[in-house]
Amino acid sequence: MGWSSWLLFLYLSWSFFFSRTHESQIYQLQLLLQLRKHLEYPSQLGILESYNGDLCNLSSSPNLGVVCLEDTVTELKIMGDKLVKVSNDFNGFAIPNQTLSESFSIDSFVTTLTRLTSLKVLRLVSLGIWGPLPDKIHRLYSLEVLDLSSNFLFGSIPPQLSRLVKLNSLTLDGNYFNGSVPEWLDSLSNLTILSLKSNRFNGQFPSSICRIITLTDIALSHNHLTGKLPDLSTLSSLHMLDLRENKLDSDLPGMPKELITVLLSNNSFSGNIPGQYGQLNQLQHLDLSLNNLSGTLPSSIFSLPNISYLNLAENMLSGSLPNHLLCGSKLGFVDLSSNKLIGVLPSCLGTMLDKRVVKFGGNCLSVDTQNQHQESYCNVANEEGKQSRCRAVGILVAAIAGAVLVISLLAMVAVFLRRRYRSGRTFEQNIISKVEQDNILTGVSSEVLANARFISEVAKLGTQGAPVCRVFTLEELKEATNNFDSSSFMGEGSIGKIYKGRLENGTNVAIRSLSLLKKHSIQNLKVRLDMLSKLHHPHLVGLLGHCVDSGIQNDSSSTKVFLVHEYVPNGNYRTHLSEMCPEKALEWPDRLAILIGVAKAVHFLHTGVIPGAFNNRLKTDNILLDEHRIAKLSEYGMSIITDETEKTEAKGDVLKSRYIFYFAEYFM
Repeated sequence: MGWSSWLLFLYLSWSFFFSRTHESQIYQLQLLLQLRKHLEYPSQLGILESYNGDLCNLSSSPNLGVVCLEDTVTELKIMGDKLVKVSNDFNGFAIPNQTLSESFSIDSFVTTLTRLTSLKVLRLVSLGIWGPLPDKIHRLYSLEVLDLSSNFLFGSIPPQLSRLVKLNSLTLDGNYFNGSVPEWLDSLSNLTILSLKSNRFNGQFPSSICRIITLTDIALSHNHLTGKLPDLSTLSSLHMLDLRENKLDSDLPGMPKELITVLLSNNSFSGNIPGQYGQLNQLQHLDLSLNNLSGTLPSSIFSLPNISYLNLAENMLSGSLPNHLLCGSKLGFVDLSSNKLIGVLPSCLGTMLDKRVVKFGGNCLSVDTQNQHQESYCNVANEEGKQSRCRAVGILVAAIAGAVLVISLLAMVAVFLRRRYRSGRTFEQNIISKVEQDNILTGVSSEVLANARFISEVAKLGTQGAPVCRVFTLEELKEATNNFDSSSFMGEGSIGKIYKGRLENGTNVAIRSLSLLKKHSIQNLKVRLDMLSKLHHPHLVGLLGHCVDSGIQNDSSSTKVFLVHEYVPNGNYRTHLSEMCPEKALEWPDRLAILIGVAKAVHFLHTGVIPGAFNNRLKTDNILLDEHRIAKLSEYGMSIITDETEKTEAKGDVLKSRYIFYFAEYFM
């Protein structure tokens, strides 16, 4: 009897497992058939039309691949044949014979796709898929490889993609994505391959990429990136860097030592080729052609042990190459054409060498060829370059001297106004009796409440184009931060915790959360928040709104306040000081511009508003830099709603008389 029961149990278990597996297979096959319908029946999926077998045993082909793990689809590859690309005039609508039809819905397609929740590898290439990539793509939380190349996807990359923390390969080549390359890419901490070639990305190369230390391949060529390329030497695993055909215009940055391929041609890079490039012993392929590079060539580049391809054509490189120049044994192609080189051609670059192709036309070299300019041509060009550099140095010195003069004048004005403020404090006592007649229940006199909107003309100048401050609900802020999830936590400021959020309209914001003791009324607190919101200046982090939540559980003595600020993406000034992070260190002109901006902000806070804001926690951690390295002071005016509020309210009418004094002094 015991053996019979055991056998019956095994049989029933096997039957149940087989039934569940069979049902799972049918469900996944139905999903693939739905995807086939969404993709308008491509020939690559024709095999599914009458297929009745085990989905996981489906024969693979170059155009279709299905891989399973424990009877669950984990890899899906569909390679289409819609390879013809439209011109740059593509405007986001269906194009006959190139995209899927107008009835195609990318939202419905991705919704069906996300039901394959175990997918680790997804490749959908050249299928004519068009439209903006939906946010719900993040539901494929197991994805490790995502390849949507050669389609017609446009718009920005959805920020929800940052939730795919297991992703190690992201390839979106040959689409029509636009806007800036996302700053949140460093959320993908396991990423090894980032390829966004041939899109319409603009703006600067995001510094967040430099924090993804697992990267081995970066490909952002054929876009419209501008500005400075940051130091990449921290990317110790990087092997391939492809930034061809952009508009990058900085000096060449530092590079990691493990690089194998560097493609930076057809940009606007300037300055000298760093000597550090001659120490990249793993380098095989270096293309710096079609830029504005100048100066002499580091001879060590030619002798790198693994270098095989070296293209420096169409720059402004000058000087002569040493006669004893050594070339690496693997060097097979060298292009030095269309530069300003003079002197003789070293023997290791001689044209008689069959194993090495060397191009050197368009220089002023002393070789027996008709493709060289006269040496005077290169000498004139070099002399013009020296003169332009001298002019640039002169302009820089003049700018620094002017900036120092401006800062000195601002300091003198600040001292004068501070003394004026101190001399007028005796006026306070003359108006205390009038203040005592006001309603003290709110903690601030009715006259102050009526006049809190008054700001000087200097402040008004700073509000041009500034967003209107609004009151947020707690639900809105929870939605923006995913219920204040730890992934949105940015750190702790001098006061309160700071979270990064994204509002419903797509605006990135920084949300400061702080608790205040209930020593003052909610009405008074809101008046002070309203006053703080009126401080607008180009060098202040803007306050976009606030939320006051007085119903904190288990803490009836506290009020929770949330301040919604504009998001400033480039970190604080401290991280850009040489002693903190040498690879991000700012040049002296940049530092001077930042300090001038901070001086303008402080001057505005002291003299541009009534009453002035003095306790502004001025330190390097509170000076933020935006994407253009414009300085913005944060944590200013906090004393209006925190410590100073509690202290001054304890003094009662003295606070009220002080506010009235400030307003009276300005408007009399």
